[in-house]
Amino acid sequence: MTPQDIKAALGAGLLSFPVTHFDDEGRFEPTSYQRHVEWLAGFEAPVLFAAGGTGEFFSLTPSEVPHVVAAAKEASGKTAIVSGCGYGTEVAVEIARSVEKAGADGILLLPHYLIDAPQEGMYRHVKQVCQSVGIGVMVYNRDNSVLGVETLQRLCDACPNLIGFKDGTGEIGLIRQITATLGDRLTYLGGMPTAELFAEAYLGAGFTTYSSAVFNFVPGLAVEFYKALRAGERTRCEEILRDFFYPFMAIRARRKGYAVSAVKAGVRLQGFAAGKVRPPLDDLTPEEEDILARLIEPWKRSNP
Repeated sequence: MTPQDIKAALGAGLLSFPVTHFDDEGRFEPTSYQRHVEWLAGFEAPVLFAAGGTGEFFSLTPSEVPHVVAAAKEASGKTAIVSGCGYGTEVAVEIARSVEKAGADGILLLPHYLIDAPQEGMYRHVKQVCQSVGIGVMVYNRDNSVLGVETLQRLCDACPNLIGFKDGTGEIGLIRQITATLGDRLTYLGGMPTAELFAEAYLGAGFTTYSSAVFNFVPGLAVEFYKALRAGERTRCEEILRDFFYPFMAIRARRKGYAVSAVKAGVRLQGFAAGKVRPPLDDLTPEEEDILARLIEPWKRSNP
């Protein structure tokens, strides 16, 4: 896909980040992962993100990432695959080139590693990654990597393949300034943890879509909420928030890292051998998994 093709796909519907499956030894398990990706590709997500944040990018080695991407690409059919990418500039460039070779349709550039950086340094970082590949690049604003409006404008001018902006800051004033300034130059993606909780606010700020972590294990419900949101069916959105998302939020809030661990537990409860999360994350307790199991029972897969 060209950068403009992936830009259009990113803005075409609900998006999601499949968890990365591991075996009992903690190694990437492609067979179960591909079964899961194939299942997700049967729902209405135009793009899936392989080895992204929910896919434990931060716990993968750079050499593992292209293997995860290649497996996702093989299993996804017509669904486009965007790869996670990140760390320092040289490592990010290495990962970007390797996943382009592995068949990724684009990359999501996650925050650089550890240290805060000035706008000029982040400009050079993003620019080098964009110029190292021919596929489309989406930047992820959050934590220690928050690009300002002027920096984004410069990057859009310098990098034709910079096609997307994902926000995880929740700073509505900033993101509204970005969408008002850059208009349709970028596709805008909501990226707060459990994005459905913030979807209405982001829609009002000019974001047409978001990435749904729970799509991993209740894709039908995730799609239903997205369609109700886009149709302006506020009553139905509120019902789903009360019945599912607020109880799920309560599980997620119990411990740090559960934004990923709870999702992976949900995938296991749907009958996929996704394995445990890698350290430094930790898995849900058996009692917490029981709570989650009861919550997702109405949306249980019929053919695990």
